[in-house]
Amino acid sequence: MTTAPKQLHLAAHFPGVNNTTVWADPRSGSQIDFSSFEHLARTAERGLFDFFFLAEGLRPREHNGLIHDLDVVGRPESLTMLNALAAVTERLGLAATVNTTFNEPFELARRLATLDHLSEGRAGWNVVTSSDAFTGENFRRGGYLDRAHRYTRAAEFVATARELWDSWTPDGAPRPFAHHGEHFSVEGEFTLPRSPQGHPVVIQAGDSPEGREFAASAADVVFTRHGTLEAGRTFYADVKGRLAKYGREPGELKIMPGVGFVLGDTDAEARERAARIRLQQVSPQNALVALEQVWGRDLSSYDPDGPLPEIDPVPDSELVQGRVRHGDPLAVAARWRALSWQRGLSIRQTVIEATTRQSFVGSPGTVAAELAEFVAAGAADGFILVPHLTPAGLDDFVDRVVPLLQERGVFRTAYTGSTLRSHLGLAEPVWKG
Repeated sequence: MTTAPKQLHLAAHFPGVNNTTVWADPRSGSQIDFSSFEHLARTAERGLFDFFFLAEGLRPREHNGLIHDLDVVGRPESLTMLNALAAVTERLGLAATVNTTFNEPFELARRLATLDHLSEGRAGWNVVTSSDAFTGENFRRGGYLDRAHRYTRAAEFVATARELWDSWTPDGAPRPFAHHGEHFSVEGEFTLPRSPQGHPVVIQAGDSPEGREFAASAADVVFTRHGTLEAGRTFYADVKGRLAKYGREPGELKIMPGVGFVLGDTDAEARERAARIRLQQVSPQNALVALEQVWGRDLSSYDPDGPLPEIDPVPDSELVQGRVRHGDPLAVAARWRALSWQRGLSIRQTVIEATTRQSFVGSPGTVAAELAEFVAAGAADGFILVPHLTPAGLDDFVDRVVPLLQERGVFRTAYTGSTLRSHLGLAEPVWKG
């Protein structure tokens, strides 16, 4: 008896954060015009993707007192944009990144439920937190949450939103609502009945131990940075292994790393293209900016084609504002130095090597085979693709890779359901009245 190959899931991320997007490319379009979002969303739907994913920044990040020039500065509010996209798509899931630190459960649950109804059950919510006082200055209460508290608030926020979505009976009768907890005390009546998929899909992107635990307890999808095969398998096993304590099965949580891709007619051509793209993404100026983010110092006097600084990073530097640091700066600098010394790399070359997000690079056949291998090997359930061009960066993938995945029998040839939960193979939440 032949076992059917494991099916993979695909989503599309609208690019524009860090140095992923090559804005200097003449094919690069606006990050604000609705036409850019519409093009990428329609392409994703044509490729039968599960969902379209929007990031969100609550304040333009700063670097050495100036707007961080590797980011999109003008960035529309995610849910507003997705409500508009609901009118020009039919099946594609629509997922927004919305912060639990600087929003309130009733207001956000209502906005998400509205998108879910307008799209007939296609809404998703990427839950993020913030421990950043710089971002908090944009909000009435200001300040920030200590790292130890931001996930407890997030967990109670999600639980409260789910209670609100469940406050109407399945047959459409509203009921009074009350929640009194550590972070929220709200009561009244919710304004919308349950949507066609019960609840919006909850996505989570935290990688800390607290984030992994939160994902296992509350998320439907995990958006992860672990893109290599071995790192992916380790992360996959760790998070899936945490599900049982919450009474959940492995299939109830989908793990989808964010990855880039570069295609060529041959593997060699794709590798050459990928090298050129990395040089565009990490210009000499961008290399120094990336170095300063680790070192926490003004390094503008250094030569990007010269060696790494011998001085150590400043651990608690405020040179960069609004950016989450991943790891201890001293440990990151030590790894970068070891890489540089071992291979004789300059600052720019080191940044290119050290910051390369795992990309699938090769001919369409090679990329399709590698994507299928990751899923078969238990390193992922699917992928959130982050193209390097806005808005046409997904076109080649849909035209050239998706048909090969379909030939392999690892990706759908048509949508079989109408909701985001159906695309992901997730059951509708049991009503907890």
